[in-house]
Amino acid sequence: MSKEQSLARATKTLMLTEPFYGYFLMTLNKVWDDKVGTAGVSKHNIGFKLAISPEFWDTLDDMGKLGVLKHELLHLAFFHLTMRDKYPDKELFNIAADMEINQYITAGWLPKGCIDINEFKETMPHLKDKAGTDYYYKELQKEEKCDGAGKPTIDKYRSEGDQHGTWGEFDDLNEAEKKLLESQAKYQLQSTAEQVMKRQGNIPGELAEMIGDLFKKMEAKFDWKAYLRRFAGGSQKVYTKKLRRKYNKRFSDNPGLKIKPKKHILVGVDTSGSVSSKELEVFFSEINHIHKTGADVTVIQCDTRIVDISPYKKGCEVAIKGRGGTDFTPVVDYYNKHQKDFSCLVYLTDGECSNPLNPPRGKMLWVISEQSAMNDKLPGQVIQLN
Repeated sequence: MSKEQSLARATKTLMLTEPFYGYFLMTLNKVWDDKVGTAGVSKHNIGFKLAISPEFWDTLDDMGKLGVLKHELLHLAFFHLTMRDKYPDKELFNIAADMEINQYITAGWLPKGCIDINEFKETMPHLKDKAGTDYYYKELQKEEKCDGAGKPTIDKYRSEGDQHGTWGEFDDLNEAEKKLLESQAKYQLQSTAEQVMKRQGNIPGELAEMIGDLFKKMEAKFDWKAYLRRFAGGSQKVYTKKLRRKYNKRFSDNPGLKIKPKKHILVGVDTSGSVSSKELEVFFSEINHIHKTGADVTVIQCDTRIVDISPYKKGCEVAIKGRGGTDFTPVVDYYNKHQKDFSCLVYLTDGECSNPLNPPRGKMLWVISEQSAMNDKLPGQVIQLN
């Protein structure tokens, strides 16, 4: 059996025994890599990939393969890759992270030599079960500082070196890049949860609370339905729908028609470096609520230049682009050029920039984030989220 067939069979078995992790594994790009000592999750564009050493894979039995796959998936699901840089002792963090996730892996699945909390409990009986990576890191730190009875066990795993060699590339990422990767991981987890629930599967207990939080939507910080009805005015699109229960008054053999006008709103998003990740999260929550009013929404991202123009679709992951300086002119100029296509322009920003060179020719609403100072000198109507 080839390695590819073996991996496919292990994936299928995981889907049957633990559907959530099986589907989660399906969302990852998987590669064979001789440079990886065992297996590891690493960065792949704005997402993740699973790299496996073919030589290591061949040494595992069927249960060991399942254990290694779930082990790497748990590191990703618990966000260990992006939180590691907060801990100065990387080797100790690796031990703490493995100590946490290996408690969620079925007995007999892990290969020999893997970190087991029960081994540490022989000399550190006070350790709590499933208490979190941060807790284990701090307890191991205390044990080393006071030369406790558990220090030899810690030294034993330290002597093995960095078992998470693929994680180094995450240590030098800036906050925006980390937030982007975390958003992608959350999106994959949420999509996986939706797939599992559709098939009447269960969400693993260790992830249930965190995944539940992903499905909680922010409440709208502004009454978009009422405001846009007054502010946006005329509609730019008209939809017709055939009615089976009504006849056409002019043509008796044809069904009746329902004419429904629809607004098309251009939403500018300030993606400059001065806008925090939290502000962007709020901005896209508000865009979702604008979309819920029944309007078509086109999102235009801009820092000093337009970096993306895309129609907004509910449930689709949006990649944040830009993160440079700030200039309002490109978006306003685009709106002026395509004004006949839109009912109005809504610009979500922190307001920290001078006015655009050219004023808007149509209806425009500036929306200032609640964390920023109000800027009422901008051309057009200005509101602040609260």
